[in-house]
Amino acid sequence: MQVDVFNIQGQKTGRTLDLPEEIFGIEPNDHVIYLSVKQYLAAQRQGTHKVKTRMEVKGASRKLHRQKGTGGSRKGNLRNPLYKGGGTIFGPKPRDYSFKLNRKVKDLAKMSALAHKAKENAIVVVEDLTLEAPKTKNFAAALKALNISGKKTLYVLPENNDNLYLSLRNLPAVEGILLSDMNTYDIVNAQVLVLSESAAKVFTEAEVEENA
Repeated sequence: MQVDVFNIQGQKTGRTLDLPEEIFGIEPNDHVIYLSVKQYLAAQRQGTHKVKTRMEVKGASRKLHRQKGTGGSRKGNLRNPLYKGGGTIFGPKPRDYSFKLNRKVKDLAKMSALAHKAKENAIVVVEDLTLEAPKTKNFAAALKALNISGKKTLYVLPENNDNLYLSLRNLPAVEGILLSDMNTYDIVNAQVLVLSESAAKVFTEAEVEENA
């Protein structure tokens, strides 16, 4: 898959990159995408929800009245779940929602998400930005020149760049992420995937190493 490299003015630089078909040109598997996103969201849950049972709420343990002969129903103590202020029946308890997913499944999910973005023409490659100081205004102008301003954008970098990160973090629709940290949820959640030229070259170099 051949893509053009743009500069921050939104113009083609004349350079192109070949993104590997083994990643960006596969037939997407929507089910593994679902599993990977489900795993990511499950891992974000704190699982600290808790209610008190009849053994934990305050109240005397005295039986309210004798078992038989009153003409009324049988009653235990005030902590009975049927009374106001009593314990909760089958309420939530602290638990861990995370679950394991095989590495091959997660890799396939990520490639499928990238393939979807490629089919939608939602991948933009821009030349590496060098900012002398953090400036959100300059980064916002670059997004506007690329005609992606206002869209949920995932900007992918190959390594840490403090000035660039500080420039984009105040833009509500933009998220910056390292290539090594990119996951299926981030790709699916974004409308446009912006790869810096260095990050895009990592894919092509990986393909060359595999073929060597």
